[in-house]
Amino acid sequence: MFRNMQTTTNTKCTESASPRTAASVVADGIRQRVLNGTYSPHEYVREASVAKELQVSRTPVREALRELVSEGWLEAIPHHGCRVVSWTETDAREVFDIRLVLEPLAVGAACRQVSPELLSHLRRLCREMELVSERVPTEPEARNRLAELNHEFHQQLTEASGNRRLVGLLESLVRSSVIRRNFANYEMAHLRRSMAHHDEILQAIEARNAQWAESVMRTHLLAARSLHVGSSS
Repeated sequence: MFRNMQTTTNTKCTESASPRTAASVVADGIRQRVLNGTYSPHEYVREASVAKELQVSRTPVREALRELVSEGWLEAIPHHGCRVVSWTETDAREVFDIRLVLEPLAVGAACRQVSPELLSHLRRLCREMELVSERVPTEPEARNRLAELNHEFHQQLTEASGNRRLVGLLESLVRSSVIRRNFANYEMAHLRRSMAHHDEILQAIEARNAQWAESVMRTHLLAARSLHVGSSS
């Protein structure tokens, strides 16, 4: 199932790669197979099988599995191994209900103290996300990169609030969920709308307008929630 896995530079995961690099390639491959449904919810991801198919030792596979457990893609079952986390509409609804309260609060606080350097970094993230999103129709693996950038964008905004407790709550919430995988639900129109929201949030922060920034963040999260839990929620 992993035989056609390639990185963008067509670099194969081999024993000559460093453990961190090998683990990253293994983790990317597993994430992609969760995204495309090759691995179903509650299906076990076997260390020995992955190592054999990728022709690597178990060490990078073990490291990749630990990383994916910490990110919420997999869950560790004592005496059985790691399996794909089941993700329901109820889970998504609960996570978004909390994010809809906490993230506008964070971005409003960020408006009052974000540094010019961080604002420039956030703009670079936005530009990269826009470029990556346009590759999605022809490069399915671009969704993984987009998810990583999106996570960093929201995390940086939260950290810019200066509220350590708020940062901890949101990081724990997002890390324990598997929302990041669900860029699979986004069509190009959804992706472009999401990119426009990011850009407007930064415009509001640059204007030091907390009410504007909070409003756009709520709109952004409501639009995302509609793709995860359906229009009836």
